[in-house]
Amino acid sequence: MAKKIGVLLSGCGVFDGAEIHEAVLTLLFLDRAGASAVCMAPNVDQLHVINHLTQQVADERRNVLVESARIARGEIQDVSAVSADDIDALIIPGGFGAAKNLSDFAIKGPQAQVHPQVQRLLEEMADRSKTIGAVCIAPATLVRALSARSPRVTIGNDVGTASAIESMGGVHMVCSVSDICLDEKNRIVTTPAYMLGPGIKDVAAGIEKLVSKVLSLC
Repeated sequence: MAKKIGVLLSGCGVFDGAEIHEAVLTLLFLDRAGASAVCMAPNVDQLHVINHLTQQVADERRNVLVESARIARGEIQDVSAVSADDIDALIIPGGFGAAKNLSDFAIKGPQAQVHPQVQRLLEEMADRSKTIGAVCIAPATLVRALSARSPRVTIGNDVGTASAIESMGGVHMVCSVSDICLDEKNRIVTTPAYMLGPGIKDVAAGIEKLVSKVLSLC
């Protein structure tokens, strides 16, 4: 029976939602491995909408679940309807949405709060010793949610973000874009992806390793 792997999306687009390359690569590598992706997102408005051509804030509102459905080709659930019992593992692609819509880390840094339904699901996964993968900036939200467990993660080598992660109770490991960081105790796998880049082939190497490790830990 195919493993069911949750993919927690945060919108559609690097500057205000899920990073599309990271999300699609995650889905591709899951499918290649014979796993079934269970896409989900919170049903809330985005923090803001960014015009990806000009990178300026646009005067409009968009919903995180509706935008995430673009990546999932419509096959997506409200995260509030998903429990840890429904999936074998969870992967969170990056993009600023992971730090703007799944939490407010992009605004508040170490004082961030995690979206209540995201917090609930992450705690359920950890309580059941189910594996969690996090890509790019997503480990910051993961550490905020599970700070009491002192998660060991990587976001690459950005000093400021690494410092914020450690101030939230996490342990940061420097890591190359093509590699992963494994926290065996907490069953957490992370990779820097576009925190380092520079290109899609580079981030693909780390994401493929992350998906493989997550599946092996199921």
